[in-house]
This record gives sequence, structure tokens and C-alpha cells, in this order.
Amino acid sequence: MGHGWQGVALRLMRGQDFTFTVRSNERISERLHRLSFGDGGMLRATGTHPTMWVRLWFDDDGHPHQRAYTLVDPDPAEGTFGMDFVLHAGCAGDWARAARPGDTIEATVQGSEFTLPDPPPSQLLVIGDAASRPAIDSLLESAPSVPATIWFETSDPSDADGFPRRDGPGRRVVRVPRQDGGDRLVEAVRSSLPAHLDPDAYVWIACDTATTRKLAAFVRRQLGVPRERLHALGYWRA
Repeated sequence: MGHGWQGVALRLMRGQDFTFTVRSNERISERLHRLSFGDGGMLRATGTHPTMWVRLWFDDDGHPHQRAYTLVDPDPAEGTFGMDFVLHAGCAGDWARAARPGDTIEATVQGSEFTLPDPPPSQLLVIGDAASRPAIDSLLESAPSVPATIWFETSDPSDADGFPRRDGPGRRVVRVPRQDGGDRLVEAVRSSLPAHLDPDAYVWIACDTATTRKLAAFVRRQLGVPRERLHALGYWRA
């Protein structure tokens, strides 16, 4: 399958293409499906970093469609990783439901860059939802001794089951039901995050694009958090 103009643009931005092979699949919950992949040599070529994600290419009625997914437990020595799929309606969810060992999918690595401050921050202030849950787990696991407060938006009661995947000292999850297109989360963060903020804290935001923009503007402009202490990326469009 060709990747159309999007693929051309990604190649111009030095995107690297790989083919992944499904190793196993597992239904985690009513809404969540987990696949294990062979990486096609990607991890040795690119290296790894916390919250690393790649773009998968799906066939959408004959048209290329790309979606970004976070790697779970990448293992460069074995050339394997997992991915969690929230089973929305559409070509990506349909592919994940039907995927079987031996199936392949094309992928492009471009745009995934993240490094925690050195020395580590005094605390992590994290805002996300089911789409960014694997990335949040990866972030927390990369800094196991750093306290964290996570504002976690849920659109289904099962979204936060077993979250975070590995607990640590001084970590707290604030569950916020998704309401009014993310505005309830915005208000919850506006009212409570300032009390947690200190100069050495690090703020990490990954929600739907509109909510992420509102929160990033609040943190930068009203709270005065410098850019080097903030990471904000919209993970999906409402």
C-alpha cells in the first residue's frame, strides 16, 4: 500500500519506514486490545526513549490512513514491543481486532522525540487519558523514584483499571470523567495543579488536541512554566 502525500511528506522530514509483524494478540478489556510485534529491525536502527511512538499505516477503503501508537516494553535485543489499541470504530480498531500472528503492517518513525530533564525533576505533573495511557506508563517507569500526580480523564469506567501499570512512591491518580468535550478536565487541572507546582517540577500533557492546547496555554502563560519544563502533545482529535 502506498502512503500517498503524507508518506512523501514524512520521507522529506527524514521519516524511516519499517514493516512490523504481529506475534500475538490479547483482549485486555471490552475497549482495549494488546498486540505484540516483531520490529523489523527498527529498534536497533532508531534506539528507544520514554513515550516513544510510531505511525502505523492502515487501509481506509483504498486510501492510506496513519495513526500514532506508543510502544509498550520495547526490547531492542529481541526486536519486539507491544501496542495497546483502544477499540474505537474505524479502520485502525477493525485491523487490531482482526490481527493474527504473522500479519504485517507498515510503519513510519518520525516526530517521536522526548527526553526527561537531567537532573530528574522534583515531581511529574501529568495530564492524559486512555489514548496516552501507555505513554504515561512509559514516562513513570523511566523515572521510578520521582513523585507524580496524574490527572487522568476517563470516558469509560474501565479506562483506569490497573493504572498506573507499576506503582511508585508518592504517586497519585486523580480520575476526571470526560465531560463537555474535555472542559471538566481543564477546570480540574486549573483548580488543583497550581498547588502542586514548584520550580523543579515537570509538566507533561497529552489529551485530545483542543484540551491539550488549552492546558498548555494555561501552564505556560498563567503559571509561567518555562518551555524546558513542559511537554504538550495532542494525541487525538475530538
